[in-house]
Amino acid sequence: MLRRAVRLILSIVMLTASAVVGTVATAGTAHADGCYTWTRTLSQGASGADVTQLQIRLGGYPGYGSVLAVDGQFGPATAAALKRFQSAYGLAADGVAGANTYNKLYALQDDDCTPIHFSYSELNRCNSTWSGGAVSASTAKANALRTMWKLEALRHALGDRPITVTSGFRSYACNEAVGGASSSRHLYGDGADLGAGPHSLCTLAKQARYHGFRGILGPGYPGHNDHTHVDHRSSQYWSAPTCGI
Repeated sequence: MLRRAVRLILSIVMLTASAVVGTVATAGTAHADGCYTWTRTLSQGASGADVTQLQIRLGGYPGYGSVLAVDGQFGPATAAALKRFQSAYGLAADGVAGANTYNKLYALQDDDCTPIHFSYSELNRCNSTWSGGAVSASTAKANALRTMWKLEALRHALGDRPITVTSGFRSYACNEAVGGASSSRHLYGDGADLGAGPHSLCTLAKQARYHGFRGILGPGYPGHNDHTHVDHRSSQYWSAPTCGI
């Protein structure tokens, strides 16, 4: 918690300094980060691994019913997602990723690249190796990371109050033990079940439509009256009849 507080204070100080001198810092002036450090300003037309890293963190800002591709190509959809992210955090919404944007991202992530309010352990209570599912362990873990960044965006949109993850990645054995569907997205690492807390299950289901989830199942859908499920399936399927979805 102390490290997170220090990083947040540093981010605020750097943003304030930039405003005082009246210039926009280049990406190279942003502080180094334990997870990933961007070294250049990114805008439409850019491509590369640094764009991919940016897209993973912007996955929760694609707009209603949309999904942001993580392809390393900075196109109009990435620019629009970046503007939504910037606006959500009070930054100049110019669609250009520079020091101010990066410093906010650094403040939002831990050294293992997970967003500060979610962790790999939350998204995997099955086994520590991420193995035994429908995809390789590395793919399952990467899918879970993308889901966490979407959940971070969802959390922020709902007032930065906690979201409880009750189930994430499952191996086939874990999935069978809890009676999960044979084709469950939990087997791929991108499925997450959200429990009620500060937010109702319907609030979670409705807001999730804005944050890059193709799959949303909630109250009224068989077996989902006690949680809201979100995932990244190949095509959109939303069903939470009790919530009007």
